[in-house]
Amino acid sequence: MPKQQSSSKPLDTFRLSLPTPAGDLQAEISVPTSFIPVSDIVPLMRSLGEQALKLEEVKVQQAGQTISCRKGCGACCRVLVPVSPPEAFTLKKRIEQLPASQRNRYFQRLVTVKDTLSKAGLLGRLVQLSETRTQLSDKDMEPVNQAYYAQRLPCIFLEDEACSIYDFRPAACREYLVTSPAEFCQDMTDPAVKPVSVPFRIATVLSLMWAKLTGGPARLIPLPVALDWADRHADENQSYETGGTLLEMGLEKILAFLRQRS
Repeated sequence: MPKQQSSSKPLDTFRLSLPTPAGDLQAEISVPTSFIPVSDIVPLMRSLGEQALKLEEVKVQQAGQTISCRKGCGACCRVLVPVSPPEAFTLKKRIEQLPASQRNRYFQRLVTVKDTLSKAGLLGRLVQLSETRTQLSDKDMEPVNQAYYAQRLPCIFLEDEACSIYDFRPAACREYLVTSPAEFCQDMTDPAVKPVSVPFRIATVLSLMWAKLTGGPARLIPLPVALDWADRHADENQSYETGGTLLEMGLEKILAFLRQRS
């Protein structure tokens, strides 16, 4: 049962215990009692994903392995990053809050990336993927992922081989860690690259939540077209449910993933 808290914006506080393969995730989190857009719960859900991954890191280290990832290694920032619809709205909002000079820098890079993708025949495919009403599997996405990676395009937010929007980067970027030597990541398709296991993927969880709320497919949007998608669908980022209901919906999806792994 939630514990009521008094504040100018009423909150419900929940104590959670999630049984992950690497140990129990314990957390106390608060959500608004009011109706909110699903995008408002993105930071909280990402936090749960990071806490679960931290348990996996401890497990890996206890097994004598070392996480290779360090600031300044942006090898994985050249793959096609999938973002959920709620994350696309959150990203758009955060970018709009940045200084104009920084925003313009990103938009100029995005124009260059789109031009390259268009010449490679990929831009239209990414837009189509972002709007499809068909439920796509990882297998369906693989040809596009490979074609995109072949371009070796750095993420528009990558500066000096480090993420310049680190605090609000997509969940998929937070979930990728490796124990193999860093130099192996120069070719992310190399089977010698050994990622750390992820107990559940928050972008997928948020996408499933979005599908339930809107009646659409569990959509994952390619990052290069995510801001455009958020512009086109801005009126869909509505206050569908209370914070507590959205949290319960997300936990339901997380527990379903955990049951599959047990």
